[in-house]
Amino acid sequence: MRGRAVRVLRVAVAAAVLAGLVAAPWVVDDYTVSLLARTLALGLVAVGVALLTGVAGLPTLGQTAPYAAGAYAGALAGGQLSDVGPVQLLVAAAAGAALAAATLPLVLPARGVVLLMITLAIGELAVVLAGRWTSVTGGTDGLAGIAPTRPLWGLPVLATDRSRYLYTLVVVAVLTGLVLLVLRTRAGLLLRAGRDDEARLRASGHHVPAQVAGVHVGAGAIAGAAGSLLVTAQQYVSPADFGFDTSALLLLGVVVGGTASVGGALVGAVLVVAARDWLFGALPGQAPLVLGLAFVVAAHLLPTARSARPAARRGRASTPAAPPARRPAAMTGVRP
Repeated sequence: MRGRAVRVLRVAVAAAVLAGLVAAPWVVDDYTVSLLARTLALGLVAVGVALLTGVAGLPTLGQTAPYAAGAYAGALAGGQLSDVGPVQLLVAAAAGAALAAATLPLVLPARGVVLLMITLAIGELAVVLAGRWTSVTGGTDGLAGIAPTRPLWGLPVLATDRSRYLYTLVVVAVLTGLVLLVLRTRAGLLLRAGRDDEARLRASGHHVPAQVAGVHVGAGAIAGAAGSLLVTAQQYVSPADFGFDTSALLLLGVVVGGTASVGGALVGAVLVVAARDWLFGALPGQAPLVLGLAFVVAAHLLPTARSARPAARRGRASTPAAPPARRPAAMTGVRP
């Protein structure tokens, strides 16, 4: 009963937040609408973090790397290729996926805390590179004066904060819906099975590294598309948008919204960013401390930290243990 009550509460909170997001452009001022558009872009990155951390069991602090790659690629595409939103989104998603694919040799062999540290290093290296590659990224000064985006061919450019926000909201909703649809397929069930018992999935004949590579590259594409939305929303991009504090907020938002819930991760990221902005006004100078403590708690609550102990006990058993009570392997159609 308690679990059901928690699920009902999460659905109610998610519905309230989504209703507020739809109504926001007609309720709040333009500055707040602009902040919400950037928050939605970050929420889309959180969708990829939830896909990796909660669904696939691959905790990450490095999604800011493909997020940055997508933002800069989208900005350059807007100035040199096309001002049409879908074109920029495709270029940005391809850049995010390419960066994720390039880091696969580091990611594939690692799990748990080791993976968390590797992805953190990747994210920090991306920020350093963005700050030093001045000929492409503008360095620490960033890229300013980016031309406004056109939502579709033949339509006027997004010239107001409200129009940019609504465009961002529609794109985030569509991409989140596509992720949810994919997770309802056999591929999504196999990801959950690998999270719960990777050894059993390997023994059943499934190529787990290919699954890990696929979800890692897919999450990179999602983060890259979010980077394009960030550029559309603020028409400016700099390395400061992708630092460790952004990674921490993403992971915290995923834990708040539910690590295995893609929609919850989006809502959780929106709530955490809103709380951060409120804390900076209510507790001047203390907000980083509060968020740091919250991040430590979030890292402790990651499901991988709890699931590692039962796995270790099974590995030390002298006799074969009975199959666990969980059902994901059966649900996936995996051969016993």
